Amino acid sequence: MTGGTQSSETSNEPPNYDLIKEWRSIVTLVVFVIANVVVLFPFHIPIYIPRKLYHAFLDLLGTLRIIPQRVPDTLDHGSQHSGHASRNPITATPFVRLNLSMNIVTAPLIADLFLLAILAIGRKEVKEGTLGANNISPLDIMLFFISLAYIAISIDASGVIRYLAFKVLQWGGEVGHRLFFYLYLFWFALTSFVGNDPVILSGTAFLAYMTRVSSNIVHPRAWIYSQFATANIASAILVSSNPTNLVLAGAFEIKFIEYTANMIVPVIITGIVLFPFLLYIVFNDESLVPRSIKMHELPEEARTRKPRSSTPSWDRKGAAFGAVIMAATLIAVLALNAATTKKGAIPVFYVTLPAAVVMFAWDVAFGWIHRHETREIARKGREEVERLRLEREMQDEEEKAALAAQEAQRTASSDGSASAQSALPTGGLKVRKSVVCATTDDEITTAGCTREKSLTQEVGDAESNREKPPGTKIPQKSQLQQGRERTTLVSLAKDAYRWSQETFPTATAVMSHLPFALVPFAFSMFVLVQALVTKGWVQIFARGWDAWVRKTGTIGAIGGMGFLSVILCNFSGTNIGTTILLSRVIQAWRTIHRFDHTDISNRTFWATVYTMALGVNYGAFSTAFSASLAGLLWRDILAKKHIHVRRLDFARVNLPIIAIAMTVGCVVLIGEVWIMRDESPIDLR
Repeated sequence: MTGGTQSSETSNEPPNYDLIKEWRSIVTLVVFVIANVVVLFPFHIPIYIPRKLYHAFLDLLGTLRIIPQRVPDTLDHGSQHSGHASRNPITATPFVRLNLSMNIVTAPLIADLFLLAILAIGRKEVKEGTLGANNISPLDIMLFFISLAYIAISIDASGVIRYLAFKVLQWGGEVGHRLFFYLYLFWFALTSFVGNDPVILSGTAFLAYMTRVSSNIVHPRAWIYSQFATANIASAILVSSNPTNLVLAGAFEIKFIEYTANMIVPVIITGIVLFPFLLYIVFNDESLVPRSIKMHELPEEARTRKPRSSTPSWDRKGAAFGAVIMAATLIAVLALNAATTKKGAIPVFYVTLPAAVVMFAWDVAFGWIHRHETREIARKGREEVERLRLEREMQDEEEKAALAAQEAQRTASSDGSASAQSALPTGGLKVRKSVVCATTDDEITTAGCTREKSLTQEVGDAESNREKPPGTKIPQKSQLQQGRERTTLVSLAKDAYRWSQETFPTATAVMSHLPFALVPFAFSMFVLVQALVTKGWVQIFARGWDAWVRKTGTIGAIGGMGFLSVILCNFSGTNIGTTILLSRVIQAWRTIHRFDHTDISNRTFWATVYTMALGVNYGAFSTAFSASLAGLLWRDILAKKHIHVRRLDFARVNLPIIAIAMTVGCVVLIGEVWIMRDESPIDLR
């Protein structure tokens, strides 16, 4: 993080406790709380727009060739355009309902805009909440996070995670507890050097594959929660392992090596104590961690089958190159910090951003070199999809023809209808079977019906087409595909994206999975936290903290900060926002003592700082996904792998884990500061 002197509101001016009496300060605190509640519990706000105005806007976009021309809605004119008479025409409502999502992106942004509108915040808060102040730079943190995330996702896109999933299962053997232990050590060691975000991004997909190929792991709960907790515990060791550590080290001008020396013992002992607690208490269930794991064996045909996706299934060169880039980046970050002085500190994204550019260039070059192969794979995939679509349309036409024939025969005479029913062709029986099939589960039975049709299509399509009566309608492509659509901005974007997928599959896949949506959320929350600083609430919080420490001493400081840091991770804009807020509180606490001409002991001050480091790392696995950016990514990746974790389940499972982890970490930290620190006063300048 960039160095610099402390800002005036915490260092050069005495605390002003009267600021919170202004109505804008009160509104700022209320808006901050409401925004975080909405992040925890998102919802939709209905917005009603006049239908004519809505359609006029769509028609304008269609005229400008931004979107395709709007197809006239049958509701606009009753049933006259529906193609058949309707006994009960549906009358269109005069308004169109649109939903405004109040979620992790929109809620903090709207809160910032509201505070700007009432002049509660201004240019100063926005600048300091984005560019940074007092050694804390949110822009540096986001650039560091996104660039490192690109490298990690690119490694995942190379297919190495799927490869390692089978290798780890084979290495762990059939003993479930041994495999659980191996993976626990693997996540802990990897996070200690690489960081929690890459491990969450890649390791979550790893476990999704592993539990899927294991036949007797009923639910992946034990594996995914243990990995998430372990990654966030081990991320407290190195400053580069978590953006929160960067905030904390910058705020108190801590050298990376000094930070690691103070954190490594509490973190390692937490990991040692937590493992048996997870295995034998929290997840002590054969359906979660079986004693013997059975693995699905793929048939030879499946192992040799060509991939249908345009992304290579296992790119050894890409995985190796990505691993080298990641290792070199982290080593360079550590070396840069060790060689940097306080006055000439260089932002860490100066290292990670060029590394991400190099990784992106590799992905683009690899895609261009192999573009013929990937385009051929994509072409075959499109042909397969088109063939299945035509089969389904032909099946639908046969169903309609059979139903029409049955309806005509039911209107005939009773004697004639009985003989006619017995004379129906065998195709009618097939159609009736497919109709029954279509009324059951869509995903499973549709595939089954389609497969039944595809087995006979190659030998029977030509004959069936010749035998059709002249009036039978042969299925063609859909109406939109019969004629070439007008070229629009949307169609051009779709074509460009498809071309990019086929030509640069890895780079396109990685860019589409980068957590760009988290960037506006983070910056908005940074601005909200900065608003609390300038409105005087941080000074009030610091005064309350000072009163607590005066009564409880060093042990109370450790216990209180441990509790506060974990709780606030869920309500202060992820653990990054919590780190910024609490860092400013501790800085204001130091300012209070300077103007009061009182001392803070070395033991108490650094116990508070390093307890906060434990809390903001461990607090990621507490009660809410939004407690950390990694938690939000973890949830989204699991959802893409069809593993859906509910909010209540997340809190319920993590509660005993965070309780034991924080208890062990704080107890060890108490012993450490009593041995390593003394009661001499710190420098309050």
